[in-house]
Formats: sequence, structure tokens, C-alpha cells
Amino acid sequence: MDDEIRHPLAYARIERGWSQEELARRIRRAAARRGLRYGTRGSRISKWETGRATPDEDESQPLIAEVLGIDYAAVAHLGWPNWLPGQDKPLPLGPHNAAPSLREALMTSLDRRSFLAYTSGALTALAHQWAITEPGQLPQVTPRGDVDTELVDWLESAGAELIRLATQRRQRTARLLAEHLRTVTEIISKGRYTRPVEQRLHTLAATLCQAIAWQKFDERRHAAAGRFWHAALHNAHAAGQRDLGAGLLSDLAYQTLWLKDARTAANILEHAIPRTQHPAARSLLHLRHARALAALDEHGLCRQALTAAEKALHAPSYDPAPAWCSWMGTADLAADSGRCLAELGQRRRAHQLMDEGIALLPATRSKTRAVFLTYQAETYLRDGEVEIAAETATRSLDLANRINAPRCVTMVRDLEPALSPHAHTADVDELLERLRAAG
Repeated sequence: MDDEIRHPLAYARIERGWSQEELARRIRRAAARRGLRYGTRGSRISKWETGRATPDEDESQPLIAEVLGIDYAAVAHLGWPNWLPGQDKPLPLGPHNAAPSLREALMTSLDRRSFLAYTSGALTALAHQWAITEPGQLPQVTPRGDVDTELVDWLESAGAELIRLATQRRQRTARLLAEHLRTVTEIISKGRYTRPVEQRLHTLAATLCQAIAWQKFDERRHAAAGRFWHAALHNAHAAGQRDLGAGLLSDLAYQTLWLKDARTAANILEHAIPRTQHPAARSLLHLRHARALAALDEHGLCRQALTAAEKALHAPSYDPAPAWCSWMGTADLAADSGRCLAELGQRRRAHQLMDEGIALLPATRSKTRAVFLTYQAETYLRDGEVEIAAETATRSLDLANRINAPRCVTMVRDLEPALSPHAHTADVDELLERLRAAG
């Protein structure tokens, strides 16, 4: 991706985790539901996204709108490509933007036509602003004092329990998380509190936003996820939580890497890493930096980042790791290091590390296990080990379906083009059939 999204259709597709061929397939299915025969392929999508062709108003555009879930009235009123998803810039960091960023994220979550996304350049600029702006240098809101600590204790306790349940019980907790955040936002906006209580409220808002952002990310709602991470960053900054802010920037970097923009991911992390304090936080950020560098084929820098991640993970600390990275451990270091080495062509060592990481994962981290299994399957495919790749991908798919992890299902589905030429193999054919049946 460039600093500006090259075309709104490309953004809409990438925001959903679809390839050009996948978008074409969905358009053909939408046409079939209308009793039409429509031969759109990925090459046609490419022409639309590069401006070499324009989809016709009477047939193609209504089908695209149907697939994207956009009201046809917008198509007729705005014209191509103005009715497609657009872009936006994040609010600048400052003491008066913490609450507005929360309201903006909550509103974006409710509005199904809100596909506004931040550009790569805007995210890098935000990371730079965070790195050079000390929270203490911001003008402080006049201290107030009506919100009692007992209420804040309860809000924090309930929020922590909702966040704990969010991964395994996503469908039942999504609305509760949003309502809890809405309550906290209202208190921040209209309550009266002392500075210590204010810091606790902003920290709670940041952690709730982070949990919701990951849910949106897993649902492939990348624009909404970005909004919640942006709001979380504002509130972590307002609370003076430097490590949490660095972690949120690394979440945004992880998202941009997922969207195939490794350069922006690396740029964001280069701003965030120097400001981290706890060893576990530094280790996680170095590891994510290594992933971005591996994708950029930066062999030497990637190995340096992996070494830094390992060194930080084993560094002594008298303080417990922050909650947002308390899960970071040797399993993550091993599996993600293996992923990096696979990108760099060191497949044998990569498989050893991924095996080690998967074996070390606790049973409670099912989603991470599904992700790591897909990493392995992808590496086996590169090695030509098709049958074991299909078997490993099937294990990942079973686990992802059991815990309702749509992002993990998408990761397995992305292996379909590489698996299809081997459909004559029993395990591959069975997996492809399951993917086709799931739509």
C-alpha cells in the first residue's frame, strides 16, 4: 500500500481481507443470486482498481454494492467511485481529544457505512507525534472531584472481567464491552474527578478500546479496529501510560502488516520501541518489528530484532508485565521467530521453532494456536509438503470454527490458491470442499 490508498475499491477489498479473485468470486455469486451470468475475474478487478476501466452503472456497480453491503441509493446518488469507502485522518494528540476519539470510535462501530480508514502516512505521523510529545507537557484539565473511587473500582473490575471473557465468548461480550466503554466515556466527558481518578478512567477507556479493536480486527472490520486503537492511544497518552501507548502503536503496526504494508508497520514500531519501559513490552515490540523486517526481506535487521526480543524477554524486572502484554512468553518468541525465519528461507529451523512455540502454548490460548498452525501450514506449502500442510491447516480450521475466530478462518482460506493445484490429494480435496461449503 502507498501512503494514500490507491483506490477506494482496493481499500474496501483489503479491509475485508479479500484478494482480487475473492472479490470477483463474491460478485459472481451475487449475480447468480439474481439469475445472472457474470464472468468477472481478478483481472477485471485489477483494471477497476487502477482506473484502466470503470464498472458499468446498471450491472456491475449494483453487484459490487451488494457484496460490500452498501445501500444502492449511495451508488446512484454519488457515482463511481465516490460511493465507495474513503479515508480519514486521526485526531491529533491533545488533552481535549481523548473523549472525542472515544465517541468517534463508538459512532463508527454503529454506522455500517463508516468505512473511513487512516492512511499509512497519517499513522506514521501519529506515531511520531506520540514519540515526541510528553503527556506532562500537555495542558491539564482543571481537577474536579465528584466521581468516587468506589465507582471507579467497580468499573475497572467489571472491565477487566469483560476483557478476559472477550476472546472465548466474543459474541456474548461484544455489546457488553461497547456499553461499558460508553459508560466510561460519559463519565470522562461529564463527570467531576481528581487527576488520579482521571488517569484511571483514561487507562480503563484505553484497555476497553484495545479489546474492542482486536474483536473488530478478528472480524476483518479493519477501519473500525483502527478507530478503536486510535481512541485507545489518545486515552493511554492522557493517562501518562507510555508502555500501553507503545503497545497500541504496535497493534496498529500489526494491522498494517496484516494488510500487506510492512514498511509502515516498521516505521510505526521504530517510533514506539525506544519509549517502552518494561522488558516484556520491549520484547513484544521487537518481535513485531522483526516480523515487518522479514516481510521486507531485511535479513540482517530482522535477526537483530529477534535477538533484541529474546534479550528483553529474559531481562529481569521487579514489576509485573503490563496486562496488555502479560501473555508474552517463550511460546510467542519461538513461533513468531519461526515465522520470520520461514520468510527468510530458513525453513528447517523455522519448523523447529514453530513446533516448539505451539507445544509451549497454554490451552487457554486457542486463537493463538490456530494462528501458529496456519503459519506452519503456509511454510509446509512453500516446502512442497502438501499433505502435511493440508492436515495442519485442517487442524487450524477446526480450532478456529470451534472458538468462532473468523480471522483464523480467513488465514486458512488464503491458502486455497496454493492448495487448489493439489486437489487430487485426499486431505487437500477434503479441506477445499469444507472451505467451499463455508462460502
